[in-house]
Amino acid sequence: MTTATRPPAAPALRGDRRFRRFWAGQAVSQFGDRITELALPLIAVTALRASTAQVAALTALLWAPNLLAVFLGAWVDGRADRRRLLVVADLVRAAALASLPLAALAGAVTLGQLYAVAVVTGAAGVLFNNAYAPFFAHLVPRSAYLAANSRLSATRSAAQIAGPALGGALVQALTAPVAVLVDALSFLASALLIGRIRVSEAATDSEPMLSRARAGLRFVVRHPVLRASLGCCTTVNFFTFLGYGLVLLFAGRTLGLSAGTIGAAFGLGATGGLLGALLAPAVSRRLGLGRTIVLGSVLFPAPIALLAAADGPGWARAGVLAAAEFLSALGVMLFDINLNSLQAAVIPDDLRSRVSGAFATVNYGIRPLGALTGGLLATAFGLRAALLVAAVGGALSALWLLVSPVPRIRDLDSL
Repeated sequence: MTTATRPPAAPALRGDRRFRRFWAGQAVSQFGDRITELALPLIAVTALRASTAQVAALTALLWAPNLLAVFLGAWVDGRADRRRLLVVADLVRAAALASLPLAALAGAVTLGQLYAVAVVTGAAGVLFNNAYAPFFAHLVPRSAYLAANSRLSATRSAAQIAGPALGGALVQALTAPVAVLVDALSFLASALLIGRIRVSEAATDSEPMLSRARAGLRFVVRHPVLRASLGCCTTVNFFTFLGYGLVLLFAGRTLGLSAGTIGAAFGLGATGGLLGALLAPAVSRRLGLGRTIVLGSVLFPAPIALLAAADGPGWARAGVLAAAEFLSALGVMLFDINLNSLQAAVIPDDLRSRVSGAFATVNYGIRPLGALTGGLLATAFGLRAALLVAAVGGALSALWLLVSPVPRIRDLDSL
């Protein structure tokens, strides 16, 4: 296809009110999520005096519904209106989170309620993610996949920069349970915006749900691009989550940094994600889509090794933490934006949700195991050694891609 016949992606999105509404809804909910990520554990730790094991259980319950994503994705593929499912998922999350400030006003917040909120919001998140893939593919023209993913990811990065500061201020001013109400309202706003979007869709399959689930898994395993992508994503998620739970502990105990310094370093480092989201389309055009994905798969986990080597005066230790976070955030955007666009292009419409579910079951299901392994390694060999294993193991995830067709893919039009 010549450049004369290929529609430019950015102008197509600029004039698309439907995409702007979807983008606005995602922006609002992303900022709300950053508040809950801070407030929910604080409720457990400060208000309920939960133990380390109980806080870990809260995190595990939040991710646990992903183990059923393959079945939920198969169910979503048989539904005619994915927009309605997105709205329902947002409303369920809003209601679950709103229950916490209501209980707090009555002085009745319990650990059991926190666990229930974690499971419900996690399950609704899985539903949203499975309906997201086919909805996105019908909402955005194929030529604009990369530009749309770049904009959505840039918004997510901006939320990661400003969200924690906003969350901290709200928690301090309103208390953690009441601050969660802001996230509940953000999901309500997202539901209202998405509910106004009209996308032409049809039920894709009438076969039994288990058959659809098997078809999704089969398609992933047999497709050379998706098989390599899943292997890479699962490996990098295992190793990055191996280090994920250790970074705060390492920064506070080993590097001796204060909470304020750690927060500032994380905020500065998160600017790498915003830069990566903005640069991803240009880097892809320069290096090629597949090579950019390979680069991101290495640049995402490798900076953890830089952190493991941190030493010297306090300003240097804080600087290394910020630099490691910056490079990692830059890498994950180069990886995610281009890989998401590639997957949207190679997955047939009638398989999108079931393939997304199969991906999530394996890819996200490995995360709790990675976190547990990281704790065991840190206990046996120390934090620096565990972080080094996370960096090296994560970088080796690129091997899945190098032996696949991915590095040879120049752009979506070459598929």
